[in-house]
Amino acid sequence: MDIKRAIFTFLAAGLISFSGFSQQVDKARLDAYFDTLANNNRFMGKVAISHNGELLYTKTVGFIDIEQELKADENSKYRIASVSKAFTAVLVFQAIEENKLKLNQTIDKFFPDIKNAKQITVSNLLNHRSGLLPDILNDNSFDWGQPRTEQEMIEIISKAGSEYKPGKKARYSNTSFVVLTYILEKIYQKPYSEILEEKIVRPIGLKNTYFGKKINTEDNESKSYRHYSWVLQFETDMSALTGAAGVVSTADDLTRFSDALFTGKLISTNSLEKMKSLKDNYGMGLFPFSFDGKTGFGHMGDRDGFKAFFAYFPDGKVSIAFTANGLYRINIASVLLSAIYNKPFEIPEFKTYNVANEDLNIYTGVYTSKQHPLILTISKVNNMLIAQVTEKTDDTAPLEPIDKDIFAVEGIIFEFNPTDKTVVAKASDGTFNFVRND
Repeated sequence: MDIKRAIFTFLAAGLISFSGFSQQVDKARLDAYFDTLANNNRFMGKVAISHNGELLYTKTVGFIDIEQELKADENSKYRIASVSKAFTAVLVFQAIEENKLKLNQTIDKFFPDIKNAKQITVSNLLNHRSGLLPDILNDNSFDWGQPRTEQEMIEIISKAGSEYKPGKKARYSNTSFVVLTYILEKIYQKPYSEILEEKIVRPIGLKNTYFGKKINTEDNESKSYRHYSWVLQFETDMSALTGAAGVVSTADDLTRFSDALFTGKLISTNSLEKMKSLKDNYGMGLFPFSFDGKTGFGHMGDRDGFKAFFAYFPDGKVSIAFTANGLYRINIASVLLSAIYNKPFEIPEFKTYNVANEDLNIYTGVYTSKQHPLILTISKVNNMLIAQVTEKTDDTAPLEPIDKDIFAVEGIIFEFNPTDKTVVAKASDGTFNFVRND
C-alpha cells in the first residue's frame, strides 16, 4: 500500500482498427469539465488533443504556485516525470541508427562495476528487464533534494545490486533509464540537456520542452501538489532524475512529440516498431493504452506530485496529452478520448460530506494489520484526518470524507468502524484490515 502514489493506469494489449473519430470536439463541454475539476481541487495543469499533427483543443487550469497565487497560463511548464523515458528511448534509437550503439550491446564497456554489466544489454535497459534494483530513488537513506553526480549515482546503483538475472523478467525500472542517460552522454560527449535539445526539441519545433533544473516559478515553471487540499510536494533534484524523469514540457508539446514520433520524423519505422514491441506488456520506452476497444501507444509519469501522459492512436492519427501539477482521483485521459470518439462523459458533481471537527476524534489512533507490516497512524490536524505510515515519517496525507465513516486519499479508500475500532484500507494491490491498538 502506497498512500503517496495515485493510480491512473489503463494498460491493455492488442491493436484493433476502429472508427468514430470526430474532428469536431465539444470544446464548451470540455471547458466546463475541466473548470469543474479546477474549482473542486481535482486538477491543475494542461490538456491537449491533436489530429494529424494539428491541435484540436487545449485547456489550462489551476496555479503554478498556490502559495503566491500564481495562475497557470498556456505557456506554463510542468515536470513530466516518467514520460521523460519516451524521450530518452527515442535518443537511444537515434544513436543506434547512427551506429553509435547497438541493442544487444552490453554495458560493461561503460560501467563495469554495475552488477551483471557483462550480461545487461541496452535492450534490457529499454524494456525494463535489466534486473537492476528498479528504483534507487525510493531509497530514503539518500537526500534526493541535493545535486548528484554521475559517479555518485553509478556508485549507488552498483551497491544496490541486482534482483534477478538480466532478461529473466520485467519490472518497471527508473534505474535502467538513469544508466541509459549516462550512456548517451558518454557516446555523444555532451550533457543530456544538449542532446535532447539538438536531436528532438529543435528538429520538431517544441516550444517549452527541455531538461529541467530547480523549479523557478519566475520562468513560469510549476510547483507540484497532491491530495484534495493541495499539499505542496517534495522537489527531487533533476540531477538524480536524469533522463528517467527529468524533462520539463507542456501538453501541447507532448502531442507534437507524439505526432513526430509516430509519423517518422524522429526515428525510422523499424525503430518505432521495436519501441512498440511488447514483452510482458513492456515496450522499449512505450506502453499500450486502451480505450473502448481502441489501442494506442505512449507513456505516463508520476513523481513528486507531477503527473503526465501522452498516447498516440494510429488509426485516427490522434494524440492526447496532459501535464499536471495536481491531479486527484480523476482519469483525464478517458475524458479526452471520449470527446474525440463521440462517447458520452459526465461533468462530475462533487458532493461534500461534512464531518464535525469533534467527530473526527473517534477515528484517530495507531492501527496495525496481520496482513501488512506497515503501521498506520491516523491523527487530526487542522480539522482534518491525516494518515501516516509510521516507518516513513514524511509519508502523510490528508483524508477526504466521502461518506459516513468513509475517507479517501488518491487511490485508497479507508472504511472505519469506530465501534469495532477497525479500518479497512482498499488499495489497488488488495484490501487490508487494520485494528486500532488501545
